[in-house]
Amino acid sequence: MRISIRVKWTSLISAVILAAYLIVAYVAYQTVDNVASASVAHGFYIKLIWVGIIVVIAGIAVSFAAVTMVLRNIKAINETIDDLNKKPDSDSRIKLRKRNDEIYDLTININKMLDRMQAYTNQQKEFVEDVSHELRTPVAVLEGHLSMLQRWGKDDPEVLNDSINSSLQELKRMQSLIQEMLDLTRVEQIDNEYLSQTTEVKPLFKQVYNDFKMLHPDFVVNYDDDIQDGSEVRIYRNHLEQVLVILLDNAFKYSGDRKEINLAASTNEALLEIVVQDYGVGIAKNDLKRVFNRFYRVDKARSRKRGGNGLGLSIASRLIEIYKGTITVESVVGSGTVFRIELPIVQDGIDADQESDDTNSKKSKRNSKKARSH
Repeated sequence: MRISIRVKWTSLISAVILAAYLIVAYVAYQTVDNVASASVAHGFYIKLIWVGIIVVIAGIAVSFAAVTMVLRNIKAINETIDDLNKKPDSDSRIKLRKRNDEIYDLTININKMLDRMQAYTNQQKEFVEDVSHELRTPVAVLEGHLSMLQRWGKDDPEVLNDSINSSLQELKRMQSLIQEMLDLTRVEQIDNEYLSQTTEVKPLFKQVYNDFKMLHPDFVVNYDDDIQDGSEVRIYRNHLEQVLVILLDNAFKYSGDRKEINLAASTNEALLEIVVQDYGVGIAKNDLKRVFNRFYRVDKARSRKRGGNGLGLSIASRLIEIYKGTITVESVVGSGTVFRIELPIVQDGIDADQESDDTNSKKSKRNSKKARSH
């Protein structure tokens, strides 16, 4: 049989109040009985009974009101969750008056959790829509060529050759898209073991620089190395290399007529700063805020011709974010684009930003002690 929480807690609180009163009443009656006459003791006993009845009634009323007030807040939480179960896309949130208690703290945390869940749901929905949109074009192209070949094109060697080449090109683009989607999925599910690994910066940058210099002999690649020997950052080596490859690959891809790329890296006591600059087509101001979005391409037609799927920068941004770094972009249309990355340096096994947080925490504790002493 289901018993309401209101009944349970009202009964429990009332029982506690009654038990406490009976103990106090018993001690009081024994004391009066020892020092007073029988008639006085009897009158005191009658009064204790009436006061007991009043205390029990008042206890029930007060406990019922208190439990009802708490349950009203829980009911608001429950109604909001029911609303979200019925309408997952609803933006309903729990509304309570600001109070300095645990239920208000719980409400804040639940609302934050709902905000994150809705953000993830929206991202997933957008991701599925974008994937469907991106795959629709190559599938339609393949279907068109195969239908044409089935009807009449297979008898014409020139048409047959063109259709096969176009179909293979679309298949390669689909393969590239699927691989990038898998990369993006892996980025969202990085194991904790990777998060604790460190990478020495200088050798990695030299390797990436030499690789791209060999791959693009027709380009001038300027490398400004201001990295202190032995500098390390807390990021898995392959992930840092992946970010550099994405940025440099985009720089070469969109360089335009001026075939020159700048790669710069420097370290100080706290940060590793990376700069990748090209002198290409640039990005319009309205597009800068969206270049890290999944599947976003400034010029879809031109990006498709150059093999872009609009996932590379999203992968790079997410990787840097996971490892507590920042990535920003500056660009002028027709003049080029500059990407900047900052990652915290590891100092004696401690991240620079963590060390700074610990220092601030210690200062705060010292100031707090001084304030109490005054």
